[in-house]
Parts: sequence; C-alpha cells; structure tokens
Amino acid sequence: MGEVDAAFIQDIEHRPQLLVVEAEGIPVIDLSVLNSFQEGDDPRGLAGLVAEIGDACKDWGFFQVINHGVPSDLRLRVETVAKKFFALPLEEKYKVRRDEENPLGYYDTEHTKNVRDWKEVFDFMLEDPTVIPASHKPDDQQLNELRNQWPDYLPEFRGACEEYARGVEKLAFQLLELISLSLGLPGKRLNGFFKDQTSFVRLNHYPPCPSPELALGVGRHKDAGALTVLAQDDVGGLDVKHKTDGEWVRVKPIPDSYIINVGDIIQVWSNDTYESAEHRVRVNRERERFSIPFFFNPSHYVTVKPLEELVIMQNKSPKYEEYNWGKFFTTRKLSNFKKLEVENIQIYHFKKDI
Repeated sequence: MGEVDAAFIQDIEHRPQLLVVEAEGIPVIDLSVLNSFQEGDDPRGLAGLVAEIGDACKDWGFFQVINHGVPSDLRLRVETVAKKFFALPLEEKYKVRRDEENPLGYYDTEHTKNVRDWKEVFDFMLEDPTVIPASHKPDDQQLNELRNQWPDYLPEFRGACEEYARGVEKLAFQLLELISLSLGLPGKRLNGFFKDQTSFVRLNHYPPCPSPELALGVGRHKDAGALTVLAQDDVGGLDVKHKTDGEWVRVKPIPDSYIINVGDIIQVWSNDTYESAEHRVRVNRERERFSIPFFFNPSHYVTVKPLEELVIMQNKSPKYEEYNWGKFFTTRKLSNFKKLEVENIQIYHFKKDI
C-alpha cells in the first residue's frame, strides 16, 4: 500500500517492547445483569457492575464487554456488507470517496501517500445530516451539514450500516450511564450532551502487509471523543498501552464481545479521574483484518470542561480550560485533507498549569 516513511520507521523502532497477553490483561465485564434491569429500578442493584466499570476505567481506560444485548445478526450483517464493499474494484469505491468538502465515505492510504496507517476505511455519521462548525476558527460561527455517502451498487449496505449503528448506540448510552454512576453522579447526568450527537461509525479494512514489522494498521493515539465501542474480528491486532508499566498489551478477541475505551472527553469531564489510554493496531502478514469502531461523540455546541459537581466532590481545582467540541471535531476532520496552520489539537492544549 505504499512505502513506509522514515519517521514512521523510527516510531516503530523505538516502540516499547510488545507484550502479548491473553484476554485477562484487559478487564472482561459481563453486562447480563442489565437484561433484567428496568427503568426506575434502584441503581444500587447495579453496584457490583458499576464498581467493575469504574475500576476498569481507572486502571486501564479499556475493557471488553460480553452479554451486551446488541443482536448478533446486526453485527453479522454489517460485517458482511463491509467485506463486500472493500472487495469492490477501486474505481467503484472511489465513487463514494471522501474529500475536502465531505469527510465521509471511502478513504484509502495507498493513494493518499498516508502510509502511517495501513488500511482503508468507510465513515458514516449516526445522524444524517450532522451539523458541525464550518471551520476551526473561533470567530467563525457558520455551520455545515455533513451528509453520508452510500454506494448505489450495494443496495443492502446502507440499511445494514444504519441498523447496526443504532444497536451499538443503545449499548453506548448504557455504558455512559454506568460510567456516570461510577463517578458518583446520577446515571443520566451525561446523556444530555448527546442530544444532537456527532457520533460516527468507521468500517476498517487492514489488508495483509508484506512487512508488518515496518507498519501499523493505526499508529499510536488516543480517541478524542467520549467513548469508543469496537467490534473486531478473530485476527486481532489491537494493542493497548498499560498505564502502570508502559508495556503494549495485545487484546485477544473474544467472540461476540465489544472492546470499550474511554475517550479524552470523559477524561476532561472526570477531571482526570479516568484517563483515555494510548492504543494502536498491528497489521498481519498473512491475513486481512476487519474492525468496526463506533465513536460516541457529543453535540457540536457542547462545551467540554470538568464537571462542576465532580470538582467539588474531589475538592480540587479544574485541570482543564473549557473548549467547544464542535470546533475541536472540525479541526480534527479538516486536518485529514487541508493543511491547517495549527498544531494537531489535543486535550493537553487545554490543560491548566496548576
């Protein structure tokens, strides 16, 4: 898919030692208790589950969930259409190629000289259209509508994608409420931030790589949103950086499970009680890999800052300046295609010196 640049090779050569572990490295949490839990039930009945979630968020920033309630047929359908789409000739996929005007649809690294990520993707928003700021500039109040692109030549593609996204959205809200409870807040404290959400789904295809020692499917990074809900196939390849020792830990796939990670927004809301974890994807020499992350993001007009009641409970000062999520999101999206004269924005830019 292209030659690997020198800077990327240097990143690979200086990576921490890879530690491959079994699933017990990342907490595995059984959500089956939610199946019998009804609206209005005493949340104390979830105390054990809430404690597990809190410990996983604090110690890892990552965990896997089983018995999660997302129908398996939704996942099977979207995996099937994703494989059909990525198997199409390139000229067919390019008919829904994303560009500077619309950052949704198909994107590949081979033909954009972005060899840091050895993959091809297809992005679509949960809400169609989705409203975001037109630019990253603070004084620009204009808004844009992002609209999904769907391939006409796979009529079953859109329906499978949209139904899957709604199924995983339900899980994301359940996890959000459990995380809120684990922070000592009401279960629905965070839900209002997602009224006009900017959540999106990415279909990832990682082709076999002839030199996996010199490439990554995705370079080391943290997720900027609130939560990520990831489905991965049995090939695996996701590595998580363990906070305590800095080792890279391989997450072993568990059939029909989802991998959950805390994003930067929850780190800010929690005033660093929970931290987003660095992660990456390793490619495979013999086998292709497919994964489907759901990025659970708030509304474009949400102001992200440490939650006041948590700051009071912690008896600490807020550790972050507030920022507008829409501007943050737009800066990230535009940086894929436009040469913005700004540094790639991160939450540490808003960290207070205290």
